Amino acid sequence: MTDPERPVLVLGGTGRTGRRVAARLRARGTAVRIASRAGSPPFDWADRSTWPAAVDGVRAVYLCFAPDLAVPGAPATVADLAAAAVAAGAERLVLLSGRGEPEAEDTEARVRAAAESGGAAWTVVRASWFVQNLTEGAFRDAVADGLLALPAGDVAEPFVDAGDVADVAAAALADDGHAGRVYEVTGPRALTFAELAAEVARAGGPPVRYERVPADAWAAELRELGVPDDEVALMTYLFTTVLDGRNSAVGDGVARALGRPPADVAGHLRAVALSGALDREPVG
Repeated sequence: MTDPERPVLVLGGTGRTGRRVAARLRARGTAVRIASRAGSPPFDWADRSTWPAAVDGVRAVYLCFAPDLAVPGAPATVADLAAAAVAAGAERLVLLSGRGEPEAEDTEARVRAAAESGGAAWTVVRASWFVQNLTEGAFRDAVADGLLALPAGDVAEPFVDAGDVADVAAAALADDGHAGRVYEVTGPRALTFAELAAEVARAGGPPVRYERVPADAWAAELRELGVPDDEVALMTYLFTTVLDGRNSAVGDGVARALGRPPADVAGHLRAVALSGALDREPVG
């Protein structure tokens, strides 16, 4: 890529993968521009007037859409941002995508078209569910309390460490040899949620019991807690549709992209347990 001093734009740069991608790029000596509402310049997916300043002068873009590509309108929104970035001179697009979601596949196709129409390279990073969802995400408090109640059954998922996702994305953003690749990034083994819950205690964290609950009862409880209807609908869709076995196979994306095996969830869980981050009242 030309002009190495031009920054890499990291969308979702304060989020679960974005902050890790940004850290890895900076460790390489790569200039980074964080895209967030509080960033400089500020960026907001819902406010297109913030887009031009965000993409101005960047050489590559990490496309990470929150909360999920399954949100209505997300594929078109991400594709429009990709096209704006390429028109502004971006030479490389790396999309964080989901496994098994038709909306994610639609987004991938649109981003590929936007890149190719402007002569830019593209890479797709399809990630499985992050183990960090249990330790720093929506379910952290439930895990700390010892009861993980979700509408997921006995279907296995090859949970991935977000650090691996960031490693693959950073390599695709900064190194040659990743253009036109689709990486299925997963952990090395598939676990049910009950098995994953048991791994927490095995790694030195609190004992956690997994309980399967009906999707309608779970959705009703979320609404009682004040979760907006659109978020409830999205989370229910992800648990009842995407977790149907379509994504149980282990992917080879980490090995293909980095030449090493993926990290097992046990490593992250051990580190978290040692840090005390799953204590009921987090340290610090």
